[in-house]
Amino acid sequence: MVDYVGRIYRPPSEARSFLLQVTVGCSHNRCSYCDMYRDKQFRPKEWATIEADLQEAARVGPRFRRVFLCDGDALILPTRKLLRILEGIREHLPWVERVGTYGDTRSVGRKPVEELTALREAGLGIVYHGMESGDDETLRRIDKGGTAAECVETAGKLREAGLAHSVMVLLGVGGRDRSHEHAQETAKVLTKMDPPFVGALTTTVVPGTPLAAAQARGEFALPEKFAMLQELREIVAGSEFSACRFSANHASNYLPLTADLPQQKRELVGLLDRVLEAKDERLLKPEGLRGL
Repeated sequence: MVDYVGRIYRPPSEARSFLLQVTVGCSHNRCSYCDMYRDKQFRPKEWATIEADLQEAARVGPRFRRVFLCDGDALILPTRKLLRILEGIREHLPWVERVGTYGDTRSVGRKPVEELTALREAGLGIVYHGMESGDDETLRRIDKGGTAAECVETAGKLREAGLAHSVMVLLGVGGRDRSHEHAQETAKVLTKMDPPFVGALTTTVVPGTPLAAAQARGEFALPEKFAMLQELREIVAGSEFSACRFSANHASNYLPLTADLPQQKRELVGLLDRVLEAKDERLLKPEGLRGL
């Protein structure tokens, strides 16, 4: 049986991947909106445990083609340990076509391009980066642990290393008072990053998080649903991409959509304009069907 400690999370696009937990928890674990790893103390897993999980997956056989390294920021591990893990995946699961992981400005920033390139050559294919916002004031408020400029540097290093980069942004995370700035600055930073994948999620205030405490004190107010769709519209309209698969199909989103940008930009902005003009909640996903 595979050794999983606590709750396990992965990006929506890794739904059919084998989830290999190589760290427990998140080394940062201070983002104000997030409760994913608050019940765990961060620690790397021992190689013996990881290899046993690979052996168990091998017994299952090639029912999956991708592996996702959990938990919150597996890329924070030393490169030599990651290379050993990637070597183990090749040894035990030779049919695997791609390995993915979460990564951020801290974990990517600590690794020179040469090490990132070595990881790519060993099988790492994609890094998912929860940027959340391009607005430095919002990043400071949510204690993200990185700046907009560092996000741009992160994208540049991953591109130079040949690694695919998927960027996640959070609608509403700037609150009502910085809704416009959050959307505007996020569009600017996404343009500078120019990633091949962007995923927009919608902020949910989770009980027990610092964001929930700020909301209770009156220091944070979540934008209403159409205001968050206005943010989405500003981000799409204000971003310029070379070739990007833009998705807002996470369970948290009120209006699930996916488009190839820039080809479908006009179509997507037009759809959002029509929904915003109608302000008809029947066009949106019911609250009961939304989740994290």
